[in-house]
Parts: sequence; structure tokens; C-alpha cells
Amino acid sequence: MATNVKIFDTTLRDGTQGEGISLSVEDKMKIARKLDSLGVHYIEGGWPGSNNKDIEFFTRVPELQLKHAKVTAFGSTRRKDSLAENDVNLNRILEVGVPVATIFGKSWDFHVHQAIQTTLEENLAMIYDSVRYLKSKGLEVIYDAEHFFDGYKNNAEYALQTIRKAEEAGADWIVLCDTNGGSLPHEVTQIVTVVKQTVSTPIGIHAHNDCELGVANSLAAVAAGATQVQGTINGYGERCGNANLCSIIPNLQLKMNYSCISAEQLQSLASVARYVSEIANMHMPMNQPYVGSAAFAHKGGIHVSAILRNSSTYEHITPELVGNKQRVLVSELAGQSNLVFKAQELGLDFNNDNQQTKQLIEQIKEMEHQGYQFEGADASLELLIRDAYGKLEEAFTVDSFKILMFKNENQPVVTEAIVKLNIKGETVYNAAEGNGPVNALDNALRKCLQRHYPALQSIHLSDYKVRVLDEKDTTAAKVRVLIESSDFKNVWSTVGVSDNVIEASWDALVDSIRYALLGSKPNAEHHVDEQRERVGLVNH
Repeated sequence: MATNVKIFDTTLRDGTQGEGISLSVEDKMKIARKLDSLGVHYIEGGWPGSNNKDIEFFTRVPELQLKHAKVTAFGSTRRKDSLAENDVNLNRILEVGVPVATIFGKSWDFHVHQAIQTTLEENLAMIYDSVRYLKSKGLEVIYDAEHFFDGYKNNAEYALQTIRKAEEAGADWIVLCDTNGGSLPHEVTQIVTVVKQTVSTPIGIHAHNDCELGVANSLAAVAAGATQVQGTINGYGERCGNANLCSIIPNLQLKMNYSCISAEQLQSLASVARYVSEIANMHMPMNQPYVGSAAFAHKGGIHVSAILRNSSTYEHITPELVGNKQRVLVSELAGQSNLVFKAQELGLDFNNDNQQTKQLIEQIKEMEHQGYQFEGADASLELLIRDAYGKLEEAFTVDSFKILMFKNENQPVVTEAIVKLNIKGETVYNAAEGNGPVNALDNALRKCLQRHYPALQSIHLSDYKVRVLDEKDTTAAKVRVLIESSDFKNVWSTVGVSDNVIEASWDALVDSIRYALLGSKPNAEHHVDEQRERVGLVNH
């Protein structure tokens, strides 16, 4: 039977210390629900003693109606030369009403002397008193031994004394923290092994990623006997980040035979990772293991030919186990096997001798010669293939678009786009302003379509890249625009190429919406209102 490992998520606390990440209370509520559905055991909501936003989050926790996770509040041991009963931070943890408290204390004698400037004996008393006080109030207490690995390497006996004090006071968990992220896996293995021989309290690991070893150190700790792992979704956190739970969980469960979450919950891992990245407004790396869009992407023709026979030839797990999917990239470097795979994905009869196939291959080669890049634009490629085989039913066609830009002195530039579409025989006009021409076009396009296709409300542009293809042509150079879009569950990319950056952006934008609406039917009940709106617009 697989050993259980508890997953402690600190995205809402430690993760928010990452550069560029700021979560509102509503953001934290949304992420907490997702983490609960993933099956994590603890959600660290924040530090109620540090800011009002975290206090508001804790007061709203009952609204979440969590099914799996316990919410924990973070704090420090009492201040030096004081009483735990009078400590403001400890009492704030009690006031917010959480069932679990996570408090940290000093394990490194250097920090005791330099950071909190007290004696080694007083630091031990601070740890004991704080854990004892919280336990006396009925809380489950997780003691985070800050800088434990650095402390152990500097003064092993004192570092061990600190965690013995936490155990004596009744701590439910002792978590060893590699706070500076500078330890190596063999060091973690050795030290956790010693700790397991020193205390009987269950051990956890809290690793940072400053040496690109956050995941490796967490796995090493579990192999040595730790049964709780702390980390964040996508590895968000201060400096180089925290240990990435999106890699830790599948490695423990699929590679090391530990039990963390259910198989069904594991299948939601990729969507949870993407959801959190969208809420945090952070671009998710394509090559992120397990959950990235390129984690199971294949480009080389020989590789693709092999996976068509057996996917295990170039994939270490079945992508669906973590909610991801296999992808094949098509480019000038790819062979016919790549197109065969893409066509099979779409249920099309791809025959190398078929005239449609030959024309499609030549068309792709010519477009790539012009500057298109389909390996990073799967959605545009699918539209191209469907169109070649007569399997593309257009949700709309574009009649025209117009961009207007004007600026008054000492005022910001105002950009307005006017778009004219044909939606199933109806002509629809709309205008919208935006933060620049591409945003204005996006807004106008959506205004035309959303009444017919309400599902567009959940779709948004998540990334926009412009690449100059021939720099020697300077301002007249041809450009390639790549647009990434998302609906919080799926991510797709489209491409446009032109001498005009607006036209290239428009082509990629239209492809993104066309792809999103594949198979969608217009909402007929809006047609009469749309007709009235157009008449009113004309009369006006």
C-alpha cells in the first residue's frame, strides 16, 4: 500500500512574495477553491498579523465550503523577552478562527544572534512557549524550522535542539525549511535521516528553488522519511521561487509510488496550473514539466513517426494522467508523419497521394517561407488543415475593419476600431476603444460576436508577441505576430504575418476567435435585438 504524503500549498502566502504577483481577496478565494478541488491537504492563506487583506480572506473562508483542505494561518514565534499570551501575532492567528496554525522559528544560531538579536536559550523558549500556547487553544500546530539546513550545517546540535523544543511543546508537524534554497539533494537526504532519528513528530519539507533543486530536494526529503511537502503551484515565490507542486505531486505519485491526491484529482493538475497562472497574471512557461503546453510536444519527424506507433517511445508518462495532452508541431523541420498525426487528431483521412494533401503540404511550406511559424500556432494550423479538407464551417467572415487614432495635447492617445462582420448572412457593425490598436480591434470584434456567441465572455488574450523577420528592412520589415488565448481550461496559439503589424495582429486575432468558435452555433434569440441595434445605429 502506498505511503500517504500530505500536500501543503503556500501559493496564497509564500507564492505572493514572488516578483510581479499580487492577489486580491477575490483572487485568493478563487485559487483556494481550485486548490481544494485538486485535493491538497493544507492551504496557507496568509499572515493575519501582517496585513488587512489576509485578515479579510480568513473571515471569508467559511464561504469556500472546502471539502478536502484545511486552511492554516502563518505567523512567527513570540517576540523575545515577552509572554506568548500577550503576543499580538499569535493572538491574531487565534482571532481568525482557523483550525491550523503554521509558525516559524529560528534554527540557525547565526540568525538568532544577528536577526532577532537574542540568546540561544531565549530562542528555544520562544519556540516552546509559542507552540505550547497555540496547542493549549486547541489548534493543530505546524512548526516551520526556518533556515534549518543552513543551521544544521553550521551548528548541528543547536539546530536539533530547536526542533526538540517544538516537539516537547506538542507540535503536530516539524517542517524543515531550506529557506535560502542553497542545499543539495544528498545533504537533504543525510539531514532528514538524522532528524528522523532525533524526533518522533512527523516531518515535512519546505524547499526553495535558488539552485534549481526545489523539487529534487523535496523528493529527497520524502524518500528519507518526510511525509508533508510544502510548495506552490507553478513554483511561484520569492527570488527563484518555491518548490513546484505541479512537478512534486506527479513525481511522488507516478514515479515514487506515494499517495498524495486521487487519480481523478491528478487529472486536473494541468488545468489548475493554468488557472492559477491566469489569476496571478503570470505567463506560464511552455516547457514546464508535466503541465506546460510543450511538455508532451514533438517536432522532429523521426520522433513523431515513432510515437505514432507507440507514444512510450518519447513520452515518460501518458499526458492525460496529469490532464495534459500530446501535441505534434508542424514546421519546415517536420516530416510527413507530423501532418499525418495532426490529421488523425482531427479525424481526417490523410493520404500522402491525395491531391488535397499534396496541396496542403506545399501551402504550408510556402507559408513558412513567407514567415509563418506553425510549431507555435497549433490553432492556426488546425484551421488550415480543416479548410483544406472542407471541414471548416466559419462562424463569421470579415467584411472590413478600420482603425482611428487621435491625440490632443497633454492627453493620452485614443484608439478606436470599427469592425464589420458577416454572421450567418447578417451584417454586423461595431466600434470600440482600446489600449492601442490591437486591443481596440479585439474589443470591437467581441462586441460584434458576443451577442451571437456568449461563450466568448470566458475567452481572453493571454499573450501577444511580435517578431521582426528581416531587421535590415527597418520600419518596412515583415513581422510575425503570435497570439496566445485561453479560456482558463485550454490554451491555444495563432499566427499572422504581414508587412503591416496591424494586419498581422488582426489575422492572428481573427484566427484565435475562429478557433474558439469551432463547432459553435449562433444564439438565435439575439438576432432580432441585433437587427434593431443596427437599425438604431444607422438612424443615429
